[in-house]
Order: sequence, then structure tokens, then C-alpha cells
Amino acid sequence: MTPDERIQELGLILPEPIQLPPNLEMKFSWLRVSGNRVFISGHIALNADGSVSEVTGKVGGEVTIEQGYEAARQTGLAILSSLKREFGTLNNITAWLRAFGMVNVAPGFVQTPPVINGFSDLIIDVFGPEIGNHSRSAVGMAELPFGAPVEIEAEVEISL
Repeated sequence: MTPDERIQELGLILPEPIQLPPNLEMKFSWLRVSGNRVFISGHIALNADGSVSEVTGKVGGEVTIEQGYEAARQTGLAILSSLKREFGTLNNITAWLRAFGMVNVAPGFVQTPPVINGFSDLIIDVFGPEIGNHSRSAVGMAELPFGAPVEIEAEVEISL
């Protein structure tokens, strides 16, 4: 089963592009292709319409580990949406190379790996272990854009 078919089978909804606040400009590319590699800028959790998720704050504070896990999963969907918009399909991804997961943490919170598992589980569910398995970091940060509990950047390999 292809990744595009798997997304349909799982009933996943890829969100619309991010709706930025008025007067905010992003002067970078969400994706940068170099050879057969795609470098993916940091994404955050989005609702289906592209609005920023209403779950904000620090994991280990006002955000639970479970909410953080779901935010990481939603962030993965936002990344998949960017890739699908760029290439028209996810079927040309031949390997997920790495993911850098950042968690907005309350002081003393050290359970970042279970939070970023929301992203990793999604990618492996959609692409299978052969293509979806990736190297990964899960680090705590003092703050993230828009108060997001999770931000993730990644790198994939594609067939051209």
C-alpha cells in the first residue's frame, strides 16, 4: 500500500497551509530540495483549516504528555501536507532520514521522547518501518513559536 493510500485508509486529514497572523511574514521556504534530499523547516500543530492548534503552552505544565503526543502527531500531519502540496504525492519519499523534535517544556520536564513519539508513530504508520524509520532528537526548549507545545523539522529522501 502506498503512503497516499495509507493516509486515506487511516482516515487522516492533511491540514491546509498555515494561516499566519496578520502582518507576519515568513521569509524562508517550508521545504528546500537539494538533489534527492528535502530539508523540512520547523512545523507546528495545525487544525484542518490551517489555523494554529489551540493547544498551547508548556508540556509538563498546562499541557499533558498526551496532549503533547497529539500535538507532535498533528505536526507530522502538517509536514506531510507541505510535502504533498510540493510534490503532489507522498509516494516519491524513499526514506525518512531524520527528525528534530523540539518540545516547549516546563522547568524540570524531561519526558520529551514520549511526546515526539506522536510524530514518529505517525510516520511509521503511514510509510511503514522500511521507509518511515528515522534518526531523531527530542529536546526541551524554553519557548516555541506561537506558544506551540511542539515544533519539528525533518529531512527526507525522494526519488526524482
